[in-house]
Amino acid sequence: MNSTVHEPARELPVFGDWDVVVVGGGPAGIAAAVSASRHGARTLLVERYGFLGGMGTAGGVTNFAGLYGRRDGEMTQLVHGVADELLARIDALGGLNKPQDGMQGRIRVRSYDTSVYKCAADQLLLDAGVELLFHAFAAAVVMDGARIAALVVETKSGRQAIRANAFVDASGDADVAAFAGVPFAVGDGHGSGLFPSTMFRVGHVEAARALAAVGEFKAINVLMQQARERDPDAYRFPREGAILRPQIDPREWRANVTQIRNAAGDAMNGVDARELSAGEIEGRRQIGEFFRFLKAEVPGFEQSAIVEIAPQVGIRETRRIEGLYALTGEDILASACFDDSIGINAWPMEMHAAGRIEWAFPRDPRRTFNQLPWRMLVPRGVDNLLVAGRCASMTHEGQSAARASGGCFVMGQAAGTAAAGLADGGGFAAVDVSALQRRLAADGADLDR
Repeated sequence: MNSTVHEPARELPVFGDWDVVVVGGGPAGIAAAVSASRHGARTLLVERYGFLGGMGTAGGVTNFAGLYGRRDGEMTQLVHGVADELLARIDALGGLNKPQDGMQGRIRVRSYDTSVYKCAADQLLLDAGVELLFHAFAAAVVMDGARIAALVVETKSGRQAIRANAFVDASGDADVAAFAGVPFAVGDGHGSGLFPSTMFRVGHVEAARALAAVGEFKAINVLMQQARERDPDAYRFPREGAILRPQIDPREWRANVTQIRNAAGDAMNGVDARELSAGEIEGRRQIGEFFRFLKAEVPGFEQSAIVEIAPQVGIRETRRIEGLYALTGEDILASACFDDSIGINAWPMEMHAAGRIEWAFPRDPRRTFNQLPWRMLVPRGVDNLLVAGRCASMTHEGQSAARASGGCFVMGQAAGTAAAGLADGGGFAAVDVSALQRRLAADGADLDR
């Protein structure tokens, strides 16, 4: 039996023409679209869901990581620019928590209310003049030599084409780049990668008792170990290194405790339709099992209830494009500097391996961050495309750090700022990096220069 069908050629209606089209509404896409529009480009952001935030909302992450690091030994915010504005808007709506430290003070995150994030992001983009197309999937591209002439999207109005001078792939999965023929790797290159997690939130918690029992970053893992020692068969935990932390209202907690494998025991492949579907089911199964442990074993959680399971499994790594430079694990550990710096990544290597999390921090404890180079955004082979976010040009190890939201804001702001200047029809490989750096600095970005 023939395993393929023939799809007849057809004429596609043109949804519209823009200077810049950004695909993906996570931190990278938000920063890219805002920056492009503010620099004078008619900008459209295409998002598969009906809201913005990426893994921070659809994946239920509920905290910004990689905004803070140690400079000259002092823990301070290092990622600025569009990120500042988004945080300020979330805070103004009452949805931003105070900074929370972990790993013996080596990391700092800011948790938030996901509903507030969605509302704040809408208004940030609209106020910047960005047009939004929700519920639209990137489905293909139409090439004109080494340039993307049009992006093809699937919408509730049918299959349509969108034309632009420049495109920014902030899809997280490098969807646009893959359609355009950009070389890429998936995961670790050996059939696995960073393991995904399905996130959930627990409400109706007795705050005082819960904070006393598991207020410390690693305390939940101590309770898990004690439960295993009492009865090895009572609970099946998918990984070590569970994270259970309070939200703004300590009666509600976020849980990052699952780990999604495929049938072979490797990390679920987030760009394989069958594995992704099976992974959604497995994530919810693991949540039910862990919640049984919470209610039975953790003080303050006896009367708790699950208030949200994330709309989708949280993906950490899928495709990573081949660009002019690939950020490496050594760049993270060595606190690397680059002449073409576009900003800062302040998150350590966070390798979600089978059954555990492996952390690796910069060797200099007084400088726990690295610069991000412009070249990691520029893909090989396509002139008018930039790739920002977790799918930019990085090795498996480098991506384990720079995939965090802080680095994604940085990459997105640089991509959008550069894309706004491509109206002359040039290519991104020839961008005047010094001029781009001056524009980024003027817009509040910290390039560490």
